[in-house]
Parts: sequence; C-alpha cells; structure tokens
Amino acid sequence: MLLSIIIVNYNVKYFLEQCLRSVYDASSDIDTEIWVVDNNSTDGSVQMVGEKFPDVNLIVNNDNPGFAKANNQAIKRCKGDYILLLNPDTLVQNDTFSTCLDFFKSHPDCGGLSVKMVNGEGAFLKESKRGFPSPATSFFKISGLIRIFPHSKRVGAYYLGHLDDDTVNEVDVLPGAFLMISREAIQKTGLLDESYFMYGEDIDFSWRIKLAGYKNYYLPETRILHYKGESTRKSSMNYVYTFYNAMSIFAKKYFSKGGAKTYIFLIQIAIWLRASLDFMKRILKIMTVPMLDFAVSFAGFLAIKQIWATYWAENVNYYPSFYTWGILPIYVLILLISSWLAGGYDKPLRIGRIMQGMSSGALILLAFYSLLSEELRFSRAIVLLGSLWSVIAVLSIREIMSILNLGDFQTKPKSKRSYLIIGSKPEQERVMNIFDTIGIEPKSAISIESDNIKDVKTTIRKHNIDEIIFCGKDISIKDILDCMIALNNCKVIFRIAPAEMNMLIGSNYTGNADELYIPTFGNINNITNRRSKRILDIISAITLLALSPLLFWFQKRKRRYFADCIAVLTGAKSWVGYTNPNPQNNDGHPPLPNIRCGVFKTRDKLPHVKIPDTERLDRSYADEYHISTDISILFINILKI
Repeated sequence: MLLSIIIVNYNVKYFLEQCLRSVYDASSDIDTEIWVVDNNSTDGSVQMVGEKFPDVNLIVNNDNPGFAKANNQAIKRCKGDYILLLNPDTLVQNDTFSTCLDFFKSHPDCGGLSVKMVNGEGAFLKESKRGFPSPATSFFKISGLIRIFPHSKRVGAYYLGHLDDDTVNEVDVLPGAFLMISREAIQKTGLLDESYFMYGEDIDFSWRIKLAGYKNYYLPETRILHYKGESTRKSSMNYVYTFYNAMSIFAKKYFSKGGAKTYIFLIQIAIWLRASLDFMKRILKIMTVPMLDFAVSFAGFLAIKQIWATYWAENVNYYPSFYTWGILPIYVLILLISSWLAGGYDKPLRIGRIMQGMSSGALILLAFYSLLSEELRFSRAIVLLGSLWSVIAVLSIREIMSILNLGDFQTKPKSKRSYLIIGSKPEQERVMNIFDTIGIEPKSAISIESDNIKDVKTTIRKHNIDEIIFCGKDISIKDILDCMIALNNCKVIFRIAPAEMNMLIGSNYTGNADELYIPTFGNINNITNRRSKRILDIISAITLLALSPLLFWFQKRKRRYFADCIAVLTGAKSWVGYTNPNPQNNDGHPPLPNIRCGVFKTRDKLPHVKIPDTERLDRSYADEYHISTDISILFINILKI
C-alpha cells in the first residue's frame, strides 16, 4: 500500500462527502486506502459514508476524543508507506497526491510536507507555512506586531512571511489540515501526542519530525482548497483557551524549565488578554448595529416630536422632558426588539424580517399608547411617523453597510441575486434544478461553458454577478482555484456544485444553514424560529410556575410538574420535541435537525389518535415548523405536564 489517507470528521457531513469525492479523483491511479474517523457526529455523517463510500475504512467513536487521538486510531491500523492527515473541509487537486509522492521520492531527507492552501474566497492561507512558536515568535503574533511587519524574518516568523508563497521551502511547522509523512519517519517520531485535544498537535508532530533528523517542506507546486474553520469558531472563548493551552503544553515539553515557566506565564496572560479583547470585540460587534439603529431612530423621533410641537401645538415646549427622554426611548426599544424577534438582526439579512418586525412593533406601540393615561397620550401621529421613520432609517443603514461592505451584511436575498453558472449544459440544468428544489428563483442566472478568466470577468461586470457557481463535474479543482484566485478582488461569492451531490457549497458558509444551499428542513433550522421556540419555552415555563398554585392540583402527573417547568426554563428540555428523534433514515432523507428533548411529543397534538408513521410526523414538524404548533400542543396537554 503506497498511501493511507486519514480524515477526522465532526459534524461536517456535506464537506466530508465533497472532500471524499475529490480524494477519489486524485487517487485513482495510486494504491490508496482511505480512513474516516468520526468523532460522534450527529448530522448523519456515518450513514452517508456507509451508503456512498462503502470501501472507506470507517471508525466510529461514541464520544469526541479529540483530533490527535482520532488520527492515532487510524494510524495504528493503516498500511501505507506514506500517511496523509487531511481535514474534511478540503478539496484536493487531481495532481496533489502524485506531486507530493514524487517529491518524497526525490527528497530522501523529507519527513513531512504540506502544500499551498487557498480558502473558499480564493485567498492564500498563511498557515500553509509556519515557524515554531518560540517565546519571541509567540509574542509578535499575540501582540499583533506580525500584522504590521508580516514580511519581517523576525517579527513575521510565525507565518514565515519572509518566504515566498510560491517557492518550495523548508519550514518548521506543517498544518494539520494537510500533513503528509513517510512511514519511515513516523516509526521514529511516534504517534501524535494525545495531550492536545485540538490545535498544537501539528506543531508538536512537526517538531518531532525534525528531532528525528528529517526536514519539513512546504510544496506550493500543488494546492488544496480549505474552507477553513467550518467545525470551529475562532472568536469563541473555547477556541482561545484551547489554542493557547496547546502552546503551553508544547512549552512544557520542549523548552527549558525556566524558559517554559516564563513562556507559560506569558501564555496565561495572553489567554486572559485575548479572551477579554475577543469578548469586548464580540459585544461591540453584536451591539454596534442595534446601537446605531437606536441612535438614528431616536433622533428621528426627536425631530418629528419637535416639528409636531412647533407646527401642530404651536409650542416648542409642548412635550414634557419625561416624554422626550422616557417615553420616546421606550417606543424605539419596542420597535427594535420586535425587529430582533422577527429575525431582523439575523444573517443573512432579510428585508422582509425587518419590515415584519417593525410593523408588529408599531402595532404594539399603538396598543401601548392606548393603555397610557389620558395625560400621557400626547400624539398618535408621532408614534406612526416615528415608526415609519425607523423602518426607513434601519433599511437605509443596512443598504449603506452593504454598499460599503461593512458588518458582513448581504442585503440581497437568494432570490434577488444574480448567478453565473460555469459548466456544461446538462450541469447548468442540474444547478437550476437544485435551485428549484431549494425554492430559489434567482434574479438572473447566466450560464457559460467557458472558464476563461477574461470571459468570466467580462460577464461579472456586464451582468453585475453576485455569485459564481462552478460545476464540479466539468471543471477540475485546479481550474476552479485558478479562477477563484484570479477573481479574488471581484467581491463575488464562489460556490461549487459537486458532481453527484444535490447541493451547492460555498465560500461564505459559516455555520448558518441559510447559506448552505441544500434541500433540507427549512423552518426548524431557521435561526428566527429556533429563537421563537426558545422564547416561547421560557415565557410559558415562567407563566406555568406563576400559575402553579392553581394548575398544580389539576395535573395528572403532579410529580413532574415543577421538574418539567424548571427543565424547560433552564434549556434542558423544550415543551415539544420529536416522537422518534433517531429514525433509521432508510428512506434516504437527511437526518432530523437537532432540537431539545420534549416534555411532549409531536404525536401529542392528536393524543387520542394512533399515528402509524411517527417519523413522517416528525419530518413534517421539522420542515413546516411554526410556533403555533408548539402553542397548540402545549394548550392541548396543559393538564398533563
């Protein structure tokens, strides 16, 4: 066996399938075995591999033991002369494996190597080549100085910025996303250190390769596409701690005792400093747009109030200060909270959600106005005109941010975007069928068979293209990467329609199901509906606890009343869950989206009717979810808590 390829997967089924197909294409003429180690995924990854890739060696873990341990499970059993550790969110060129193996044969001093990595937007990934994290190197990275002097040999040493991105070079660290090592080298270095749960194991492994007398090489003569970070979130505290803790483990192992203590001390400071900065950055990122909305909306209310006082009441001081600084801010808050509940702040941006939320907020304001005492009902016109101004202002802010490319706002919904489909006629038709299946009616869909860069650039300018879709069956990964790199500055989204896969996977997928173009359950996966479901759980649980002196005595299961209310309130349960949460999926449907276990089941909507196909009932609940369904089931079973 010449090559063993090991892929550790965790809840990235669609990326894994696309990756495996590219691996098969690249290894068609190479004696290869493929191993997939699944770390307790819940998205149907195991079933997909078993059904579509039956010759893949599959290891299924009942927990998540981490990246290093999962790789070791396969390394112990694989038989290749060379072993490749590969991320599931990658695509390899057809020549990637053969180019790497040829390099090994012509460089007997090579213990491990990696290749040039490009992200889903066509940009070079700096972690393709790295230096060891010495105290000085780590300081320059943590402090941010590396961003100021990225090409300095000393300051930019973490990413070896002084080395040319397109030249073969000896490097210190090989990235875990694509790390190929010879069997001979691994027999001397040993397995990956399982002290590292995630991050750092590649640094440790690369160090040991060099200690064993081999060299690590960066090979840009072939490339891979790395979507990067689909199963992790680098802004999270968990990432910060895991990443820098890995660096502490490395220091304890390889630095002198005194040096290690100093390094670890600096790392601990860095963890808290970075975590604090990231926390403040997240809060600022979350609150900037709502605060801007509030400021502009409130300014509009103030202006309208003043104009109304001047020309209607003919008294600039007609409205008292408590109305100006007490009542008007409440008006604005009600409008913005209503917009938030309707999904007005969710991404991708949907204009309809903002309109719906603001309209609901205006109705609430009018109801609130009617409840005020007579002396506080100053003017209904201010409520109406202020609400109208708020809608116009909020939408204008989003449009300006979209034009300036600020805040990651995409004001165009899928049905309003212009698409360029590159591929053969049959594949173009397949992409349009995917659009139909998902329910997208594009503003325009231009199709061309040529992937000539000049033709593509001309088409982008002429038709104001928002997204480019490459038909994977017709266009090689190499040509796709060439095109993406050449068009990197065109501000378009790139997607690939993989051969034999009924979906479109793109560069801007960051965990939001709305941006992963697949035929899947729409409503239950919608972030707005998930939030509404959770808010309903909280409000109803509080209400039922408040009404317990009355309702408790009529309950048929008194022992469970308080326990279930508290479980729902804390998020351990939801009021409504699936009847059969773990179907066999023998019908080829995707697995049910994860939701909390329910106090009541979907079948409890018809408690006295025997339902033979509960799986179909669950799928209907997931696909057509509306908050009214939960309200109905809770009301019907109010005495069975």
